[in-house]
Amino acid sequence: PLQRCASRGGAAPDAAFRFRFEGSPPMKVLGIETSCDETGVAVYDTAIGGADGLRAHAVYSQIALHAEYGGVVPELASRDHVRKLLPLIRQTLAQAGLSTRDLDGVAYTAGPGLVGALLVGAGVARSLAWALDVPAIGVHHMEGHLLAPLMEDDPPDAPFVALLVSGGHTQLVAVDAIGVYRLLGETLDDAAGEAFDKTAKLMGLPYPGGPQLAALAQTGTPGVFDFPRPMTTRPGLDFSFSGLKTQVLLAWRGSDQSNATRADIARGFEDAVVDTLAIKCARALDATGCDTLVVAGGVGANTRLREKLRADAQRRGGRVCFPRPALCTDNGAMIAFAGALRLQAGQHGDAAVHVVPRWDMETLPPVAAAV
Repeated sequence: PLQRCASRGGAAPDAAFRFRFEGSPPMKVLGIETSCDETGVAVYDTAIGGADGLRAHAVYSQIALHAEYGGVVPELASRDHVRKLLPLIRQTLAQAGLSTRDLDGVAYTAGPGLVGALLVGAGVARSLAWALDVPAIGVHHMEGHLLAPLMEDDPPDAPFVALLVSGGHTQLVAVDAIGVYRLLGETLDDAAGEAFDKTAKLMGLPYPGGPQLAALAQTGTPGVFDFPRPMTTRPGLDFSFSGLKTQVLLAWRGSDQSNATRADIARGFEDAVVDTLAIKCARALDATGCDTLVVAGGVGANTRLREKLRADAQRRGGRVCFPRPALCTDNGAMIAFAGALRLQAGQHGDAAVHVVPRWDMETLPPVAAAV
């Protein structure tokens, strides 16, 4: 049976979720993200905290590099991280008005992700930390996404449910404390973002198709194509989008394949995904007794998903929290913030360059001291 959220009735929220960084020496933490096809660098200053604590951040996307191949080529991704990472670090530090000597710690994505890409960021981060004699820590990529909304002003308090929805992951997670996570449900096949990309590709949209399909859906007519909401007619919190993708393929092949029809199918597909995610989120909130939902990951920037979840939260008398759209996709800011929380709690690794391409978030240690 599911463990339910603790009662919120008048009790003070969990102190570990105040994110004010009181009681710990302030730190300026450099964050490095190289898990896939985006090179992200940021500096987070715990002395400032909140949204203003993000002193600077920059992201370099490899979309143009991989577009020729219709998907990410791991070896090319690794080489491009090698080419862009050091210049991006210099650029970000200059934007923040800092030098490397001003840094108090380094955080980097240690997994999950492409092993070659991860090793580039880990190698640079560990080398820099060793040279500066500051601590470094490997951050779980999905924990970075999960904590990104907490970087904003007025962050939510625990307990809450998190929807992590991206190109590689679709998960519902019960968050009892930082580092204390319980997986409630996940996709059994394609992640939501992956389904967006594959559906766009089968209708002839160029790579990466997900954002283009979402933009095209804005011009489509709702209800022309009414696709099923997968796995919502049975109990449980798992997802499956592979069958929905097949339904779209059949509809596309049987249509006149005009631009108007493409837009209508895109709208029908997006509505089905959004409704499915919203239904499962409501079930997870009911099952855990929580009233706060946190949404993070690339699909979390989808306008229709945000509108739907905000309306649902208002109807339920609860709350839904998102990061700003720029922090939904892979970025160094979320890594710097998550790393800062753990570094200030006294957690860090040794000098070894170590990455974990497959990494269960439930194995992470708690961060009880990050207050």
